[in-house]
Amino acid sequence: MGQTFIFPGQGSQAVGMGRDLAQNYAEARAVFDAVDEALGQKLSDLMWDGPEDELTLTENAQPALMAVSMAVVRVLEARGYSIAEHASYLAGHSLGEYAALTAGGALKLEDTARLLKLRGQAMQRAVPVGVGAMAALLGLDFDAVITIAADASGDGEIVGAANDNANGQVVISGHATAVERAIELAKERGAKRAMPLPVSAPFHCALMQPAADEMQAALAAVDIQSPRVPIIANVTAGPVSDPDAIRKLLVEQITGSVRWRESMIWLAENQAGELLELGSGKVLTGMARRIDERLSAKALNTAEDIEAFLAV
Repeated sequence: MGQTFIFPGQGSQAVGMGRDLAQNYAEARAVFDAVDEALGQKLSDLMWDGPEDELTLTENAQPALMAVSMAVVRVLEARGYSIAEHASYLAGHSLGEYAALTAGGALKLEDTARLLKLRGQAMQRAVPVGVGAMAALLGLDFDAVITIAADASGDGEIVGAANDNANGQVVISGHATAVERAIELAKERGAKRAMPLPVSAPFHCALMQPAADEMQAALAAVDIQSPRVPIIANVTAGPVSDPDAIRKLLVEQITGSVRWRESMIWLAENQAGELLELGSGKVLTGMARRIDERLSAKALNTAEDIEAFLAV
């Protein structure tokens, strides 16, 4: 039984992320330099020194999180720990799917950086600030939230279930007023908590269609190879290796639900081995055991983490 490498999504960013890796490993520095060059901006300066509000902007957070994940991958591989040899599967949460594809050799690092910059910009352009919103609903299952979203939609306004993150942790997304209605309905129907999220756009819902159209054109122009390890796709919660299918699913992912809970259950049922979260933060590690007690996970995001892992 191998291991499964998982890659975090938006919300895991923090000022200072990756600095420790760059100071300790030439391979990590090379990743950050390559991403800076591909984007024509000193994203690494923003990652290490802030300001936080600028790093949190979707167009910066997305390539920055991918860069930290890939820095960890390149350090492991330089130390003889090959992803292709050790990983049974790769999976990433939303933008993390791009990091997974890059780690698996399906995408080139520089292409991924540019795609994620564009993805962030396209998502921001798709809906004017203030028109859309997202909220986290705690204590309700995914099917209950789908019903609430349908009941809260109407009069030309939509809200949908955007992220099925973990048992009783579902994120909704859509028009701001429809999201407000869904929050009230959720409270009436037994949600433990229902709270708006501090995001700049309503991700993973039908309002993102203009962004999906932009990404379809961008992805059509990029070379995608078959990954060395199967990727668990957000949209299907199952493995994908065919480049054309990968391209199609990355477009669908912009408007579709992130089926993370189902993806983790699929891994638990298919002997995925230990989950290793590569990149900034420990969000996915924290969710793994809550989703399925068969799963064990650890985060590798600092030099200390990496050295302890390789010493075993």
